[in-house]
Amino acid sequence: MLLDFLALYRADAMARIRIIKQGMPARSVKVIAGRMSISKARLMTTLGLARATVDRKARTNMPLSTDDSARVLGMARLVGQVQEMVAESGEPDGFAAAPWVARWLQCSLPALDGRCPSVFMDPDDGQSLVSNIVARMQRGAYS
Repeated sequence: MLLDFLALYRADAMARIRIIKQGMPARSVKVIAGRMSISKARLMTTLGLARATVDRKARTNMPLSTDDSARVLGMARLVGQVQEMVAESGEPDGFAAAPWVARWLQCSLPALDGRCPSVFMDPDDGQSLVSNIVARMQRGAYS
C-alpha cells in the first residue's frame, strides 16, 4: 500500500470526506508509522487509536471507523503539508518529511504553551491547530 502524503494534503474537501466515509485501510497505520520511522504503537497513542481495534481491522482487511480514519488522514496530511512547505522553499532534496514530522511532534513549542504538538493530534481541532502552526512556520510567523 502506497500512501501519497502530498496528494492527500492537496486533496479537496470532497475527496477527503469520501476517504473518511469509506474508511482508511487499517493497515495504513502501520505504513504511516514505518514511513515516519516510529512504532505503530507510538502512532496509535499519538492519534488516540485503540490498538486492539486497529490490529483486528488490519488482520481482517477492514477499514477504520470514520473518526479513526479522520485522525489517520490528518496525520498523513500533516506530513504532506510539510513536504509541500519544503518543496516551496526550493530545497527539498534529501529531506524526509515523515521522520521530520515524527521528531517535531515530540518537541516542546512556545506556541502550544510549552507542550508538544503530539498531544494535540487526536481531536480534529487539535490537528487543525498543529497544521496552523506549520502554516505559520512557512510564513515566518512562528512563535
